[in-house]
Amino acid sequence: MILLISYDLNDPSKDYTALYEEIKKAGIWWHHLDSTWLVQTNSGPEEWESRLRQHMDDNDNLLVIEVRRNYNGWLPQRAWTWLSARDFRP
Repeated sequence: MILLISYDLNDPSKDYTALYEEIKKAGIWWHHLDSTWLVQTNSGPEEWESRLRQHMDDNDNLLVIEVRRNYNGWLPQRAWTWLSARDFRP
């Protein structure tokens, strides 16, 4: 499945490197928008929320949702190529 991970990190003095490294553990990821990642994973949104919250402050915000085929936007062609190459559930 493809998950969209989006966040607001509200402490400019905090080092969020561990958060980014946790997301990269998905192995297959795409990150073109500042606070948005797409990851290909076998783990669901609940597991990812739990994993990522460990690296965030209480005043940060997080959204993890499954991406389905019905999507649209204004992105570079490489983003659409990445999405179209992934195996989506019907």
